[in-house]
Amino acid sequence: MERERASPLGGFSSNASTYKSLLDTASKFREKVGGSSNLGSSSRSGTRKSVYSWFSHGSEGSDEDSDSAWEPPYYGDEEEDQLVDDLDWWSKYYASIGDEMLGRVYNERGYEPMEYFEELELRFGNFKDLAESYPIWHGKHDDLEPELDRAVGYFKGTFRIYPLPADGSEPPPRMLQNAPSNETVELKVRIYVIKAKDLQPQDPNGFSDPYPAVKLGKTKIRDRDNYKPKCLEPMFGLVYELDCTIPLESELKVQIFDYDYLSGDDLIGETKIDLENRFLSTHRGICGLPKRYYTSGPYKWRDCQTPKEILEEWCSSQVLSPPMWSGNCRVKVAGVLYQLSDYEVKGKVHKDWGPADERLALYVLLDNKLVPEHIEQRTLYNPLRPEIAQGVIEMFVDIFPKSREVPAPINITPRAPQDLELRVIIWNCSDVVMSDQSITGEMMSDIYVKGWLKGQDKKQRTDVHYRSLNGEGNFNWRFIFPFEYLPAEEVMVIKKKEHFFSIDKHEEKHDAVFCVQIWDNDIFQSDDFLGVLELNLNRMPKPSKFAKTVSLDDLIDNDKGKEVQVVSLFDQKNIKGWWPCYCDYDPSIPRELTGKVEMELEVLTKEDAEAKPAGRARDEPNENPRLKPPDRPATSFSWFTSPWKSIRYILWANYKWYIIGGLLFILILAFILIFLYSLPGGVAQKLLDEFS
Repeated sequence: MERERASPLGGFSSNASTYKSLLDTASKFREKVGGSSNLGSSSRSGTRKSVYSWFSHGSEGSDEDSDSAWEPPYYGDEEEDQLVDDLDWWSKYYASIGDEMLGRVYNERGYEPMEYFEELELRFGNFKDLAESYPIWHGKHDDLEPELDRAVGYFKGTFRIYPLPADGSEPPPRMLQNAPSNETVELKVRIYVIKAKDLQPQDPNGFSDPYPAVKLGKTKIRDRDNYKPKCLEPMFGLVYELDCTIPLESELKVQIFDYDYLSGDDLIGETKIDLENRFLSTHRGICGLPKRYYTSGPYKWRDCQTPKEILEEWCSSQVLSPPMWSGNCRVKVAGVLYQLSDYEVKGKVHKDWGPADERLALYVLLDNKLVPEHIEQRTLYNPLRPEIAQGVIEMFVDIFPKSREVPAPINITPRAPQDLELRVIIWNCSDVVMSDQSITGEMMSDIYVKGWLKGQDKKQRTDVHYRSLNGEGNFNWRFIFPFEYLPAEEVMVIKKKEHFFSIDKHEEKHDAVFCVQIWDNDIFQSDDFLGVLELNLNRMPKPSKFAKTVSLDDLIDNDKGKEVQVVSLFDQKNIKGWWPCYCDYDPSIPRELTGKVEMELEVLTKEDAEAKPAGRARDEPNENPRLKPPDRPATSFSWFTSPWKSIRYILWANYKWYIIGGLLFILILAFILIFLYSLPGGVAQKLLDEFS
């Protein structure tokens, strides 16, 4: 028997062809990454084992397709603790919105994404499967001036007209045989506000300072403390928990305001949700159902009822017979037989999954179009401009009856960056191009090195190795860069003010890129740029041990397209070696090797940095490691500050014989001049002596 089935992978499909197309896509992806279930290489070492498979759906007896189903990789026990630490709710979020980089670890583990779609009401017919809502107006309705209308309440019900049977038989059965009780129900409502995007600017600078607010009945929360300065796509990650009584308090408003220091806050936009419709709907819009039933791990089941309890309750609401179980892997619901083998590859069970009957009950619920785990993109409107969208808010709502045990909320707090410290020791330079010519005609450079983290722009520089005649420079100089880092996203977080008079700091995210440049120092003119090197600390080329083996082919983006081995400083913690520097003033001209630099890079946590203190340059505390003054040649000095050394190492070294010859010539010339000067007087004196 063929039956319509809701695909737990998202959307609804009519038969097994959709599932097979998904499996074909997965197979192509597997071939792209290497033709095996182990997705490519990773910076982490260890063996990966496939423990469970992706969905293998189809009609009954689809086990024959199970061998072709793509099996996501599973990390071995030696990596399990590390990988669990790498996974959180945001990993699931980024995988669900299609961010391949930020959701990479989540996807590699084979977890299933959430649904990411528009407003839930649009997907499920405004949850009017049980009853329609009719507004009750105060006063006379005026088509010409509808703004005078005031809705004072809603009537919820349904109307049906049936023709009476001509033969006098019984009329059709009554509707709403499963109508809910008229008694009030106390609920616990959790509003998860993830982020907003495309907000309309409210300030003259073209930005807003948005913050969320919620209103349910008489309860209002305006979270001004969590406003985000100067942004139009704020990331909130906030949870609000409210109590309400259905049907007395059923309309939930989620609003976004613009924070103002002096005047009143401006409403940017709002969205409204009818909680009663969601609570009463047979689609069960109170808590989205995930695609797998986990009883442990980072994505543990979060509903107040188990899948079997939900299935029994749903059958009752649909006036169906209770589920008929045949063991733990077969169940008949509404005359349709469901088997666990339709959804899972035999023998492939993840260690965090719950019992088989609970898993099968969850698949049955998803097949019957109950609300899946999701993120809503709800459009915001302003009552002053009701037809113009003011932005979009990403959120979801959980509703739990207080008569049941209410589970703990999900932690969607935005990831907090770690305080890290990057220490870079510039040891030596080699083969640096000569940019200056001395008065003696020698080619030379006065070399120094600059370094900084891209985005921080707080540059540090070494001292100058003067008069390098062979392109070598010796420094033994330490740079220290404290920074904030998000490991899960592999980015630095930089907080800074836009200008001096700004009150708030805005947050930016940048790749962790360390820039190093080689310069030639000049006194009476601007310094000459010699070469540059940019290292992404997450994917940096492995350095060479010796300067003579370094070439531009060692760079990731080398001109030959050669594959190079990359390493992550955050994994290795410490890397030392030689890297090439290049000059690329004109992108159309091939790069030119202009120098080589020997560095040691080390990244430490704040605690490790305090336990292993070190000073910048060679300042105290000069430890970890201790840096000695560089052993530079005697010819390394500044002629401007060392005139005697200039005479010794420049004039004497290059013109020694000329100087000696000149002195001898002067002595001989002086002797001749003195002789010629004294000769007439001597002769005259001798003559006088003879006459006397």
